[in-house]
Amino acid sequence: MKTNATIRILTLTLSFLCLISCSHNPEAYDKQAAANPELFHQSLKKLTDVIVHDIFSPPVASRIYAYPNIAAYEVLIHENPGYRSLSGQLHELSDIPKPKPGEVYCFPLASIQAFLSVGKALIFSEDKMDQFIEEVYQKYRDTGLSEKVFKRSVAYGDEVADFILAWADNDRYKQTRTFPKFSINDDSSRWQPTPPAYMDAIEPHWNKIRTFVLDSSNQYIPEPPTPFSLNTGSQFYKELMEVYETGKNLSEEQSAIAEFWDCNPYVSHQQGHVMFATKKITPGGHWIGITSIATRLRNSNLMQTVEAYTLVSIALADAFISCWDEKYRSELIRPETVINKYIDESWAPLLQTPPFPEYTSGHSVISASAATTLTHLFGDNFHFVDSTEVEYGLAPRTFESFYDASNEAAISRLYGGIHYMPACEVGVDQGKKVGQFIINNLTTSTGDAENAEKKMASPAS
Repeated sequence: MKTNATIRILTLTLSFLCLISCSHNPEAYDKQAAANPELFHQSLKKLTDVIVHDIFSPPVASRIYAYPNIAAYEVLIHENPGYRSLSGQLHELSDIPKPKPGEVYCFPLASIQAFLSVGKALIFSEDKMDQFIEEVYQKYRDTGLSEKVFKRSVAYGDEVADFILAWADNDRYKQTRTFPKFSINDDSSRWQPTPPAYMDAIEPHWNKIRTFVLDSSNQYIPEPPTPFSLNTGSQFYKELMEVYETGKNLSEEQSAIAEFWDCNPYVSHQQGHVMFATKKITPGGHWIGITSIATRLRNSNLMQTVEAYTLVSIALADAFISCWDEKYRSELIRPETVINKYIDESWAPLLQTPPFPEYTSGHSVISASAATTLTHLFGDNFHFVDSTEVEYGLAPRTFESFYDASNEAAISRLYGGIHYMPACEVGVDQGKKVGQFIINNLTTSTGDAENAEKKMASPAS
């Protein structure tokens, strides 16, 4: 009895001494609170809001999403040894700077610092990020971080951010800013500016941007579009009339689908002599929103959340490069231009025609690529309610899988009157190939199958 009592006393004494020691550890902090993924979700949302405000085109927005997420991922893996660096896997990305051995870091803070630093460098309205960054700092300080660990973590995040930005500087984006604009000629099948703003073609040299995982921009060249012909018996004329008749006879549901997936970052309006614009989320931003929904439903931890955002943003970025490569190869004219000139000058599509060539459909390509990536991460038959567009006045829509959503995004472009059917169907195939290549050639979790099973084991709420 005395022996047992003595053991209990010794155990309690050691526990008490440990508690005192830990409570006086100047580098201790609430790690569980620091690793809450909610702050990272909020950071993605803030970046999206600034992208909308600054009116970045869909391809450029995809680039803005990719680099910050990669930076965040590369920092966070140091606290998650089951994950592999993307250096050596993404084109021209060499070894990332490592934290100093033996030093204490708050890697969630360092990760979000890397994300915000890279994101801030890629947008215009830097001031809109500054207040948010200060709010993030305060939330991490509230976890009990000492100023020493705080500053060390922020410094490491900035070190990785600078490394990623230097890598981004060599992707030929800056050079393409000086390349010539798309030229217009008299070819009746070739793209022309569309009403109401008659804007220049957006990003005609996007296929020059360095890919992330794809071997090249033209790795998956789709079959050519249907040859242009105004012969009433031709296949092109049938596809043209399908757009025309569909637009004239839209059901309420078809209209709702088209508007939900519009995702046009700059919709021009004209009242008399006054021209103004409505800003919206980009199609890539919509899929970033779906990624947020999926990770929250799955109760993903911070590392899983950052992994998902990173893989999806890479899939979106490479899909845009692949799609734009074809757009400026085929240079196909939009339905609105042909219908107004040859069929019905008063016809207008439900959605405003985006300012770039028709084939293939950007929504179809990037949505299929993102859906392939998300299905790889979370499985098929993943039921979710997509509320991404609620803040833009549109009701949520329910889907039974990511492919269910991506297929609806594709057909929405026919309903919207801005694409012929082949651009949607072939675009889906093109996007799936891009997404599949990425998940086949990019390893994040070491021991993919085992980690994937663990992720699948937690049912969606």
